[in-house]
Amino acid sequence: MAAVFEAAYADEPFVEVVDHLPGVREVRGTNLCRIHASFDERTGKAFVFSVIDNLWKGAASQAIQNLNLMLGLDEDEGIAL
Repeated sequence: MAAVFEAAYADEPFVEVVDHLPGVREVRGTNLCRIHASFDERTGKAFVFSVIDNLWKGAASQAIQNLNLMLGLDEDEGIAL
């Protein structure tokens, strides 16, 4: 299941698919979104966890990222990686 997410987000500069449950401390002070996805064969259920820093990704940085996309600019223009 992780491979599906890795392929889907391969070209996204602010998304990282990780092999562990991500914690907020890992993304604090960044514009990153970390995602962990797994599938439980026994129950047939998928589990997807993601974390962002709501003061960065959830605020001005997300607005700038969306504006860049709307204006046809590079997605990361003016946003610190």
